[in-house]
Amino acid sequence: MSLDAARRAIDDAARGLLELSHFIHAHPELGYEEHVSAEAVCAAAEVAGFRVERAIAGLPTAFRATKGTGDLRIVFCAEYDALPDVGHACGHNIIAASSLGAAIGLAAVADEIGVTVILLGTPSEEGGGGKIDLINAGYFDDVHAAMMVHPWPNERLEATCLAVDHFDVTYEGKEAHASAAPWEGVNALDALTIAQVAVGLLRQQLRPGDQVHSIVVEGGSAANIIARRAVGRFMARSLSAEGLAQLRRRLAGCFEAGARATGASLAITEIGSAFSHMRSDADLLAHYRRAAEALGRSFDLDDQGAPRPTISTDMANVSLVVPSIHPLLAIPTHGAVNHQPEFTAACVTPEADQAVLDGALALAHCAVLVATDAPLRERLLKK
Repeated sequence: MSLDAARRAIDDAARGLLELSHFIHAHPELGYEEHVSAEAVCAAAEVAGFRVERAIAGLPTAFRATKGTGDLRIVFCAEYDALPDVGHACGHNIIAASSLGAAIGLAAVADEIGVTVILLGTPSEEGGGGKIDLINAGYFDDVHAAMMVHPWPNERLEATCLAVDHFDVTYEGKEAHASAAPWEGVNALDALTIAQVAVGLLRQQLRPGDQVHSIVVEGGSAANIIARRAVGRFMARSLSAEGLAQLRRRLAGCFEAGARATGASLAITEIGSAFSHMRSDADLLAHYRRAAEALGRSFDLDDQGAPRPTISTDMANVSLVVPSIHPLLAIPTHGAVNHQPEFTAACVTPEADQAVLDGALALAHCAVLVATDAPLRERLLKK
């Protein structure tokens, strides 16, 4: 039976999958710089018999690994970038290993059920948007379904994925002695402060789902020198791409206020690509739920109608061009949430290792169920 064969293949690969997860966790690399991690996944895929194409789409840390020749082409997305300071506090080591495991499991039955298995290495989910780069380069053009799981403190079928922009706001002013002749300067840090205050006041009027976050990247060189240059890094989120565009127009007024009040010049630089809202495919998600529940996973929070967590991911962009799912896979975190150092520690526990294997099995079995669901298969092939 196809499900049993997929399970056996994943069981046989289990030790290597867990070693891969721990290796990536021990070698955290930022987006588009994941050279060690990407190569580790590529090498493991080659050992498993996949044909691997490295540095695709002009991205040194992106890859495509393929096995099978069936007409239904199913992608598993592997992420492996880390966060500054806190490392793999979003569990991308688990994502990479579980997606590879799912690909191995599905590949064991690919010829039997008429599937081509594709493992895509997608760099820089934490801000840059490697999946969007791959969309633009055509790597999702001939794909019929895309899947991945993401570690989370709770089991959820889907999150509310907010559209998000990442951008730097830069003010340029003029240095001066802060005590002897401050009137000779133009204080760029004051401009950024005014902008941050304006954004803070704007929050009262933001629509539900709209969010703004920022840090100060650069704020001057010394307290007794009027700051010539100040840079703030911002993220703006909304429930949809249209809502995000409206939010950006409102934020522009806040940034312009800082420039007008101080006389500093203003420049806004986009970082990476804009992430969209997500559209999960209900049929794929139903098969994932069936597969995950067979492993003892449960979705009580979804059944109770609990509010979905809000996140942003470039998998959302994939979902607008290919039927996709991005369920959240629970690991015990003892109260920690993603992007905390305690979550980093939770991603290499025995329970996290079990999540790697459960995630691989759930995705592989989901893909088998999808491929053998005749009406769904027909719909996907018509994409």
